[in-house]
Amino acid sequence: MSRIGKKPILIPDGVKVALDHRTVIVEGPKGRLTRDLRPEVDVDIADGGKTLSVRRRDDSRLARSLHGLTRALLQNMVLGVLQGFERRLEIVGVGYLAAVQGSALQLRVGYANELQVPIPSGLTVTCPDQQHVVVQGVDKQLVTNFAASVRALRKPEPYKGKGIRYQGEQIRRKEGKVSAK
Repeated sequence: MSRIGKKPILIPDGVKVALDHRTVIVEGPKGRLTRDLRPEVDVDIADGGKTLSVRRRDDSRLARSLHGLTRALLQNMVLGVLQGFERRLEIVGVGYLAAVQGSALQLRVGYANELQVPIPSGLTVTCPDQQHVVVQGVDKQLVTNFAASVRALRKPEPYKGKGIRYQGEQIRRKEGKVSAK
């Protein structure tokens, strides 16, 4: 039995969860999320709408793998509509900077041209200063995928550490060339 899958999800006050056939709808103060369920798992609302539990229909390999995954996705939906998710990025390098203009994130990260990254709907992207980018939203998958795609535009390099990194990320540094004696 999945250790994560069998734990019930507590539904806090201010969050409403509804089931419509194979679709779970979660509404809260920050927004609304929906997710279609796979036929291998079932979701039940218990305790008068206070807990949500996931159970699998059989013990097939696919059902076992989807059991814990479905529970984790539903937990992230509940947390997202209640408090939201956030990813912070740091831009390190001389002349490297970021700015939000309209519905696009502008990046100058050492290329000949400025990069324009369109911001998906459902996300709030801000730049408190030119070296930091804050990505916020209700959908954890959307927030982390956007942050990862921005980071992938100029990954931190190991010699000087220049590039885009997550805030607090440790970059493994290399020594570089050593002159012969």
